[in-house]
Amino acid sequence: MPGSTTLVSRRNSRRYAADAGLLFVAAAFVLPLAWVLLSSVDPKADLKVKVPDGVTLDNFDAVLKPDITFTPLLNSLILCGGATLLTVVCAALAAYPLSRFRSRLNRPFLLTILFATSLPITAIMVPVYALFVQVDLIDTMQGTIFFFAASQLPFAIWLMKNFMDGVPKELEEAAWTDGASSFQSLLRIVLPLMGPGVAVVTVFSFVMMWGNFFVPFMLLLTPDQMPASVSINDFFGNRGTVVYGQLAAFSIIYSTPVVLLYVLVARRLGGGFALGGAVKG
Repeated sequence: MPGSTTLVSRRNSRRYAADAGLLFVAAAFVLPLAWVLLSSVDPKADLKVKVPDGVTLDNFDAVLKPDITFTPLLNSLILCGGATLLTVVCAALAAYPLSRFRSRLNRPFLLTILFATSLPITAIMVPVYALFVQVDLIDTMQGTIFFFAASQLPFAIWLMKNFMDGVPKELEEAAWTDGASSFQSLLRIVLPLMGPGVAVVTVFSFVMMWGNFFVPFMLLLTPDQMPASVSINDFFGNRGTVVYGQLAAFSIIYSTPVVLLYVLVARRLGGGFALGGAVKG
């Protein structure tokens, strides 16, 4: 029938348009990654995505030095790891009463948290810098860890609360009947059952901190304390000269901890909660 043929052709056109859009988005992600991988082993790397004439590891040899890579990566792991741990712990403690206890203040508090996530970090750095100078936290690792955690905490609380709502309260009530406290039920029942949620918050917080350039650049002054997100700026010369091969090699090394973290928690991320039959019987 003519009508059905027209309908099928419209559906095919929409499918082709969607496929073309997805291919364009995929190319936008693949091309930068291809440049990083190819340039890292190219002795004459530039801004073009091309197959290198010869493969070399000299770019990795040039950047695998304590002052260029190892010390900045260690600083990044200390800053982001400590801030992520602090963020996850505080988010769990803050999300628990929001999820389990009903109050008139819950909704306004959650809306305030949601508003806090939209504040640009550049808008608050000037008063934060002045405050850190007054309390003698400027140019300290612990001060930067505290601010990292504080900046990620609003969204982490929001995420953690939504995941915590998926854990049946009946399981906690059974634990309370056996004499467990609220803190014990959170630690031994809620958090183990919402493992994928905790993994999501952990990965999200760590990734956001790992790629943050502005905060450590403002709060840390000593070069030996700079993380890799700041030290990568050293590959850009004062007159626009860039060693592209070494920059690409450093980028691969810099991305490795994030990739490893995702691989380690990928099984939990895809595991789901599986709480359907937990309260039956």
